[in-house]
Amino acid sequence: MAFIPFKGAKIALLFQGLLIAYQRDQKPEIPFPGMWDLPGGGREDDESPVECAIRETREEFDIAVDPAWIVWTRYYPAQNTIAPGSYFLVGKLEEGFGPVRFGDEGQQWAMMSIADFLKHPEVVESLKSRLRDYLVENT
Repeated sequence: MAFIPFKGAKIALLFQGLLIAYQRDQKPEIPFPGMWDLPGGGREDDESPVECAIRETREEFDIAVDPAWIVWTRYYPAQNTIAPGSYFLVGKLEEGFGPVRFGDEGQQWAMMSIADFLKHPEVVESLKSRLRDYLVENT
């Protein structure tokens, strides 16, 4: 499958009305320090968006995402720049995902209801918008 050149991918993993999120480190040199985020990150080599999201989820939470779980993918251009944009994916975990082993990035992780994630004042705003795009098209 062909995809638009991109810099990274984020994934919302949904399970029984919840999603997994983490609070970013409080480091001034990183984007969105201290904000709540979703699994994902920067592209490595010639990864596809799905491969990028799966690798990052494994690194950050030790969750093995089956590509068959991914139900929605969309490219979002970068804002106010000519740099490549990023992909946002949604995966539905019908059977759960086993134990989480939180990696060394971030302060803490949590399972949040979708509603709580969308109204949380410390969630990265672009992720709220992208999740809303998915919900509008799929509810």
